[in-house]
Amino acid sequence: MFYFGIEHEVAFLNAEGKFADFSCTKFTDFNQIIERLPTYPNDSKQLCIGDAGIRKKRWYIEGFERFAEDTQKLIDCIPKGIEIRTTINPDIKTAISELSESFCLLRQVAAQFDLSPILVSFNPYKTVFQPDPPLNNYELSMLQANPDEQTAHIFMVSYGPDLNLSFPGLSYESLIDIAKKLTYYSPYIVPFSFSSPFYQGNLWEGLSVRTFIRTGKRSAAIVFVEKPEQLIKSTPSLTKIARIPAEVGRIEFKSFDSCDDFSIYAALLALLKGLVLDTSLPGRAIIPDAERHQISAKEGFNNQEIFAIASQVLQAAEVALGEDPDVNLLAPLKDMLNKRETKACMMISDFKKLGSIEQVLKNSYSGLV
Repeated sequence: MFYFGIEHEVAFLNAEGKFADFSCTKFTDFNQIIERLPTYPNDSKQLCIGDAGIRKKRWYIEGFERFAEDTQKLIDCIPKGIEIRTTINPDIKTAISELSESFCLLRQVAAQFDLSPILVSFNPYKTVFQPDPPLNNYELSMLQANPDEQTAHIFMVSYGPDLNLSFPGLSYESLIDIAKKLTYYSPYIVPFSFSSPFYQGNLWEGLSVRTFIRTGKRSAAIVFVEKPEQLIKSTPSLTKIARIPAEVGRIEFKSFDSCDDFSIYAALLALLKGLVLDTSLPGRAIIPDAERHQISAKEGFNNQEIFAIASQVLQAAEVALGEDPDVNLLAPLKDMLNKRETKACMMISDFKKLGSIEQVLKNSYSGLV
């Protein structure tokens, strides 16, 4: 029995049609949306709330939290966008259905404040985030205690999903082995999601500037374990301690770009499920191969090695799924491989026709009603 969940980051255009990032958007701009969205009382058993109180709902403001040096209390959150979290679902289709419902609610409420959701996986204009004012001593000590938090300058300009799955009954050693496997094959499967061809206000030289910049510095996959002795020391992290009981044994795949067609998330979850079940693929890695990801980011399936191993991985997942109905969800990925075309290719084509990043982004989520 598998369980599935999705965390999906949403960026916005504001009333002036500009990209609503930390340079022109305040916490209150997004919080007025969150306040009008519903609360589901039982979610706290499945979704981590955190100490700051920002994550009380299925929707929360994703951003950089600022703390007072003297009181060590939260005083601000510099916003990046709004994240949608699904609860833990017993099958892929239910997870996608819940994500779609939550997204439609978010879009309806955001429209009341002249904010429109757009597909972005890397900030099209800003290349780095610099905290202003500079970090105080307490904030610096917090960052030094957690190596993953030291990449906030990347986190604040990149957007992407966490695709989560768990398979109760597997030992933590088996789960860690699966995370190593996903980390190894990450550069070959991430092109299925590529959607970040813009950089510094223009076309980038490849398909996913997000993958090019973040991978190697941030995790490709993470397993949540129960006990400290089960942790593997690595930077970026391959393992973390579960914050709530429902997280124990969860595998998070973190390397995909964002998708505005949620059927692609369904396909990618089916692919990950197939890779969990597969016993044929030998590759394992504790940390992501940055160089291989950068080749993938620039060339995608046009690179012969990336294409060949992606084909091998997709076939292995299909064989492992066997008669499972989820095998049918892989169809869009096969189509992408056959055409060697990703969402980023379409965005590049649209930009060449329209000449405006904003015009391309306004076409996002057109398939979701």
